[in-house]
Amino acid sequence: MKHGKKWQDTYKKVDRFKEYSLSEALEFLKQNSVVKFDETLEICVNLGVDPRKSDQAVRGAVPLPHGLGKKVRVLAFAQGEKAKEAENAGADYVGSEELAEKIKGSWFDFDAVIATPDMMKVVGKLGKLLGPRGMMPNPKVGTVTMDVEKTIHELKAGKAEFRVDKGGILHAPLGKLSFEVTQLAENARAFIEAVVKAKPSAAKGQYIKKVTLTSTMGQGLSVTPAELRI
Repeated sequence: MKHGKKWQDTYKKVDRFKEYSLSEALEFLKQNSVVKFDETLEICVNLGVDPRKSDQAVRGAVPLPHGLGKKVRVLAFAQGEKAKEAENAGADYVGSEELAEKIKGSWFDFDAVIATPDMMKVVGKLGKLLGPRGMMPNPKVGTVTMDVEKTIHELKAGKAEFRVDKGGILHAPLGKLSFEVTQLAENARAFIEAVVKAKPSAAKGQYIKKVTLTSTMGQGLSVTPAELRI
């Protein structure tokens, strides 16, 4: 893959043998952005788990203190009083079978999906469509819930979901590079704390092996674990 001159220039500035402090990494990414749009800060966490074993799966979600910096369109599968609650909480779309039919017809003008438990009989049929997009409601990440109002508010404010992949790695967004360094740092620490709380009891040895921060088009910087209260 070929990179542009600006990208190559910033690459030369990175010390590949160094673990950066959290503030150093954030300052570097902010100061060395080479694109004209507001990049997203991303975190990559290498975990000491075997994702092939069901008792070592790591999955969860965490409301970030300063959000993600983007508008989140929420679709809520609910009926009756819970549908009214969803509408009052600011859900962009609220409904039942009629929304399921629209999704089956390749409609995906939303970013997150929640459902009350009684609606899973409808939502369950959408697994092959919502699952690959990471939007299938799941009680483990709080999107199958009776607390509709709270969940919608959290999603609208900015909630980072995480799920370990086949390589034992987590990826998640932490906000926009235009955020203040202190805001990004607080988001990063909140995320890591949630990952630590999600540690499977079956996981042995070092749980968090490596943490890397990057931006949409930026460099990847290893961050000192102690900086994230690990």
